[in-house]
Amino acid sequence: MPGLSGAERTTTVVIGTGLPGLAIATELRRRGVDSIIVSRLESPGGQSQKSAHQRCDDAEAASIQERNEILRHLRNYASSHQLDIRSDTSAVLLDKMGPGAEPSLHRWAVHTPDGVLLADHIVLTRCAHSQLRRMLTDLGISIGTNLVAAMRAIGIYLVGVGELITPTPKEVLRQAKVVGQAISAKVYPDSVPSVLTGSFPALPAAAV
Repeated sequence: MPGLSGAERTTTVVIGTGLPGLAIATELRRRGVDSIIVSRLESPGGQSQKSAHQRCDDAEAASIQERNEILRHLRNYASSHQLDIRSDTSAVLLDKMGPGAEPSLHRWAVHTPDGVLLADHIVLTRCAHSQLRRMLTDLGISIGTNLVAAMRAIGIYLVGVGELITPTPKEVLRQAKVVGQAISAKVYPDSVPSVLTGSFPALPAAAV
């Protein structure tokens, strides 16, 4: 794949700098997993995630105070721990790297206007399920009935992505914890119990 000699390398690229992105980046840092956080994904479908999900954000007015409080804590953590947050950088293309493309474990090339980020894992925080299915189809990946399982198998995780409405702040934190555990278990397979890597429904809703 041309143009990768000067690419940056990280374990995880988190796409989205809102509450879900900060929540998963915080979980990863706590578990010793490095990440780079970019603002959003401009594609698939040529449509930014922000415009596709504006109606979902409007539906969260009832929990705005709780959301703002959680955001304040996450931003303080991000600042004090110097998380690599690139609010002015968006992902414009995700490339799945084929075997032999690079002598490394990096499976994804995330193209941005500022360069290419190589990572083993990608976390999406704002994307419609229809867009996700189209993206997997474009990559030649058979989805079946379990979208989340199909994405995890290739190193893509979802936090804060709902089928119809945006999840509540507490549900976002729960998803971030589960995804953080799953990625950490792959990065440090000898130090994390396998029971922590189960799917979202395997954990009680109150587990945050």
